[in-house]
Amino acid sequence: MTENGFGAAVRRKEDYRFITGRGQFVDDINRPHQLYAQIIRSPIAHGKINKVDVDAAIAMSGVVAVFTGADMAADGVGGIPCGWGITSKDGSPMVEPGHPPLAAECVRYVGDQVAVVLAETLAIARDAAELVDVDYAELPSVANLESASADGAPLVWDDAKGNVCFDWEIGDKSATDAAFASADQVVTIDIVNNRLIANAMEPRAAIGDYDAGKDEYTLYTTSQNPHVIRMLMGAFVLSIPEHKLRVIAPDVGGGFGSKICHYAEEAIVTWASRKVNRPVKWTADRSESFISDAHGRDHVSHAELAMSKDGDFLGLRVSTRANLGAYLSTFGPAVPTILYATLLAGSYKTPAIHAEVKAMFTHTVPVDSYRGAGRPEASYLLERLVDKAAKQTGIDPIELRRRNFIQPEDFPYQTPVALEYDTGDYDAAMVKAIELADYANFDKRREESAARGKLRGVGISTYIEACGIAPSNVAGALGARAGLYEVGTVRVNPTGSVTVLTGSHSHGQGHETTFAQLVVEELGVDFDNIDIVHGDTGKVPFGMGTYGSRSAAVGGVALMNALEKIRTKAKKIAAHLLEASEDDIEFKDGQLSVAGTDRSVAFGDVAMAAYVPHNYPLETLEPGLEETAFYDPKNFTFPAGCHICEVEVDPDTGVVEVVRFTAGDDFGRIINPMIVDGQVHGGVTQGIGQALYEQCVYDDSGQLLTGSMMDYCLPKADNVPNFAVTTNVTPCTHNVLGVKGCGEAGAIGSPPAVINAVLNALSDYNVDDLQMPATPERVWQAMQGNG
Repeated sequence: MTENGFGAAVRRKEDYRFITGRGQFVDDINRPHQLYAQIIRSPIAHGKINKVDVDAAIAMSGVVAVFTGADMAADGVGGIPCGWGITSKDGSPMVEPGHPPLAAECVRYVGDQVAVVLAETLAIARDAAELVDVDYAELPSVANLESASADGAPLVWDDAKGNVCFDWEIGDKSATDAAFASADQVVTIDIVNNRLIANAMEPRAAIGDYDAGKDEYTLYTTSQNPHVIRMLMGAFVLSIPEHKLRVIAPDVGGGFGSKICHYAEEAIVTWASRKVNRPVKWTADRSESFISDAHGRDHVSHAELAMSKDGDFLGLRVSTRANLGAYLSTFGPAVPTILYATLLAGSYKTPAIHAEVKAMFTHTVPVDSYRGAGRPEASYLLERLVDKAAKQTGIDPIELRRRNFIQPEDFPYQTPVALEYDTGDYDAAMVKAIELADYANFDKRREESAARGKLRGVGISTYIEACGIAPSNVAGALGARAGLYEVGTVRVNPTGSVTVLTGSHSHGQGHETTFAQLVVEELGVDFDNIDIVHGDTGKVPFGMGTYGSRSAAVGGVALMNALEKIRTKAKKIAAHLLEASEDDIEFKDGQLSVAGTDRSVAFGDVAMAAYVPHNYPLETLEPGLEETAFYDPKNFTFPAGCHICEVEVDPDTGVVEVVRFTAGDDFGRIINPMIVDGQVHGGVTQGIGQALYEQCVYDDSGQLLTGSMMDYCLPKADNVPNFAVTTNVTPCTHNVLGVKGCGEAGAIGSPPAVINAVLNALSDYNVDDLQMPATPERVWQAMQGNG
């Protein structure tokens, strides 16, 4: 292993600027003569806009302009587009209503944008917003799946009968029905996957800056994929040619999927900047984020597992209703379909699976990706069902899983729900987790807890996820409206330092470190002489951004392909300088040498020769040393693993404490184990949050009841234990790095492990099931027989 290269636990080079306050986030940026925007949002879930009176606000000193939805519509502004289309099982396209950046006729959720005030200061903008008088005619609303599905329910959209956006299916229904007909036993479960709010550390922000002299626009935004935002906003919303629109996503303080989407505020400030010919800045406060950032999860499912008398899985039937909110967000339709139901095989060789998904509109914030995006929902349903099957059959939960695992010799393995897994060893990962968790001595720890008046339980889950979201042609056939490749450019400077331009975007993942490690490994350049550039469409070739744990598996491979081109050209130059055959040139540790001799040239000297070509093969090579590569994967990658949780439950209060947590994951080859461990820690914490603490709640009128940190409970440091993590490596077979992705696994494997542990702790109370979050009240009520 090269020092600071592939496999080294290198400290993150970007952390210095963050911990010393030198990061530059959107809110840190201020443009000359900038104005401040305040969005007026709907206070009701559903209503007709009769009139928007802006006269008092415009008359206020310091206010420059107030714009409404009617103003944007009159200027020809289009709607916010959806990036993924789904076809219903009857062949009809999904219902795809318009999504104006500012509502002009009707509001459809609390927080819907209605108008925007532009003022010289933020304080003036906020005061003036209070003077905008909107006359609404309130209409009936539906705020959850149950009310949206009811006969005669108010419609979110007239075209969506029964509030159904699409009714989709996957798998062979006839084969699944036959499997159930032959089953010796059937296990059923009803699952609610609770609605969540991402709550990234940095709230969203955007600055629109129009340059009238050049007729060019710049948008600074908190985005995970700036090129996608440029394409969607430029082509579909504001009709700006892409060469006239630059999107910059500087340092971004977390995303977790909520910053993938193209948001109305990005279009509003960009458009408004042209209207007033001044930069316009908007930054959400935390309360605003609760009612404007895309929410996550929110599924209600019924599942049935058909089994033989020996516990072999024969078939799986799943029926899911998924809440999409009031509008279709960028990837909203993909989450409960392509990213969810295709993973229902899990790590098991269930021969027949059929799933149907009915996606519903409600008068709530749009729903989109949240860490894992469909994969946590699938794993939670499956692993809760498997644990219930173990209890019903009396088979040990570990043995039941082991009995039904796909075996290493079965790969490549075609699942009944479209995906083909390339490799894996699920039992090996589970064995590592069991050993690290000291599972064999759990009974002793249970006795110790009992002596202290606590109920101790252990829960296990295994998971598999699909990462990379590719290849483009397959994704396109499944409804994607964009390519899903990635790009990397390697620019070797004359003195041998290296600048990497990547279409991936870092918002906490550590790309500036891990991508630099790949350069160190391939070129032997000093770690501190490598710069990673991302997040600026004016500098970086068109890339697809970061989501779905795709940075290393797609962006990293694009970078490796560009590095290979650099190596190839460097060998040609070195062969000329050393008067040797290119086939005899060896490239290692920054030196290019003639095999079997002591003749060599440093990579830095090769770089200088490329830019000062006095002694250079100009007949066959162009000067310079810069290469670009695009990479479109052949398949998804498939990380997998086993998570084991131990909890203590206070029988008097129902309070659950996670006391031990072990994660055994297979991420393929690992570039930086320290960064991977950190990703797992963060993901597991978010998974524990969903399992025990977090839930987004609306009342029947569509008012958000959990609209602040006072009501929406996030896990704190003292709510989680020290995590024990280990890895088992089965390299991905179809990319040169052998990597699979690690960013979402912690949030996928942990929720079912936690709930399985809680139910195990309550085994003497005959509690059959428990929905997330397992709050003290919910646990206590279940113990009293009121679950």
